[in-house]
Amino acid sequence: MEYLIGIQGPDFVLVAADSVAASSIIKMKDDHDKMFKLSDNILLLCVGEAGDTVQFAEYIQKNVQLYKMRNGYELSPTAAANFTRKNLADYLRSRTPYHVNLLLAGYDQADGPALFYMDHLSALAKAPFAAHGYGAFLTLSILDRYYKPGGWTGEQDASLLSILNKRFILNLPSFNVRAIDKEGVHDLEKVSSFIVSHPRAGTKLRHIATIGCDRYK
Repeated sequence: MEYLIGIQGPDFVLVAADSVAASSIIKMKDDHDKMFKLSDNILLLCVGEAGDTVQFAEYIQKNVQLYKMRNGYELSPTAAANFTRKNLADYLRSRTPYHVNLLLAGYDQADGPALFYMDHLSALAKAPFAAHGYGAFLTLSILDRYYKPGGWTGEQDASLLSILNKRFILNLPSFNVRAIDKEGVHDLEKVSSFIVSHPRAGTKLRHIATIGCDRYK
């Protein structure tokens, strides 16, 4: 019932996550942040079992920060993704596996933006776009059809959220949106289902999605 999405642009990564915390069929709250800042330029998105997500994400977060304190420099997005994957694989083979699905987005001064997809079986892949959750069944086809390596336009981003709101049987009321670039992690305007379903939603969503694009033309 949860939803994560990440899209890599020419020199930034745009990510979004729904803000619902649920238990079985009960919605507990609708302002839950599923993103964890690992460093100045790396963001981890995590969904899955309620206890597992927070415990595993905070474990990775603190170890990445410990690495910086010990060595004097931060892990790159690729190194952080492989470190996360190694820990998830080790726990998978123990008596206390974590049932979590992850997206890791970051920016490296040498290699540029990067987006990594990771599932609960610790499969890791670098991808130009990725999504987790039931909503991925509705949006990955749009991404596969319209995504271009040169960038991502706001019109298609508006289509993603509007189709998710229109076709998905479950209501995801709001999404936290952030962008990662060479200057760090930026909080963008929160997207709500009211905005998506409103006839004039396109302009606002286009503005949110193209904030990063406009800065790097």
